Amino acid sequence: MKRLVGAAVALMVMMGSAQAAEGCGKVTIADMNWKSASIIANIDMFILQHGYGCDAELIPGDTMPTGTSMIEKGQPDIAPEFWSNSFKEALEKGVAEKRLRVAGWSLSDGGEEGFWVPDYLVKKDPTLATLKGIMANAKMFKHPEDPSRSGFMTCPSGWGCQITNGNLFKALKLEEAGFDLVDPGSGAGLAGAIAKAYERKEAWFGYYWAPTAVLGKYKMVKVDFGTGIDQDYFVNCLAKAECENPKKASMYPPSPVQTVTTEEFATRAPVAFTYLSKRSFKNAKMNTLLAWMEDNQAEGDVAMEHFLKNNEAIWTTWVPADVATKVKKALAAL
Repeated sequence: MKRLVGAAVALMVMMGSAQAAEGCGKVTIADMNWKSASIIANIDMFILQHGYGCDAELIPGDTMPTGTSMIEKGQPDIAPEFWSNSFKEALEKGVAEKRLRVAGWSLSDGGEEGFWVPDYLVKKDPTLATLKGIMANAKMFKHPEDPSRSGFMTCPSGWGCQITNGNLFKALKLEEAGFDLVDPGSGAGLAGAIAKAYERKEAWFGYYWAPTAVLGKYKMVKVDFGTGIDQDYFVNCLAKAECENPKKASMYPPSPVQTVTTEEFATRAPVAFTYLSKRSFKNAKMNTLLAWMEDNQAEGDVAMEHFLKNNEAIWTTWVPADVATKVKKALAAL
């Protein structure tokens, strides 16, 4: 009797897997035009193809046009890394109207922004992990053009974070502590300033974000303002140009970075949707992957293979054992 029951259960599992693969069908995945999103898109395509039997393909994407197309046209089926703050109202409406469904978090830490100092400074003086410590040691953070002043490296002109950093600069009273805002001129200039400081083991204090290759290469510590996070005040004042006289500061709240699918896909392929709901990255891991991509001049497909072959302990937690076996077999054939 036990053998018969066991055989029946095995048959049901096999039938369920076959139905899931058949129901998955053709799947389009947005390959967004930044590296972390491209890594995730390629990972999803490989796992859905080889683990779930989907006919998956990548198509070019970007936040606004991809989100709009998913709502209006039902394509693509999946946006693997969707920074939803910039599409918040439309996304909520799409979910309410049952056009879209949020599968889960692409980045479990959310998009991360803040003011940073190199790790080697904090190892020598742990107080430098706090704004109070930074202000007490302002003279060590030399302005690159005026050694008599201290420098805070902000965002390049025209970036949205330039507004937020300017308001935080006022709210934190950094000018009174001897700091001036330093415009790096470009994103490359900002990254280069961190690299230069690291090579020379110099003091550096400024803005950056994650996940990025820079924070994968250079260990940085996010400075604690001692204020906590005030989401409403941050959004309604600190992030706005018209907030001319900010009265208080707030740490940057994490930005929601989610995996979004069409409702049609979620309904048609519930087993594949479950995979997407479990697939998530820590920023520290993504930073490391992005640094590897940069060092090896690798695109998303190469980074996908590197990740899957070297991080089995991570991705196998996202899928059932039988799916993991199929994916490993496909990897071995590459």
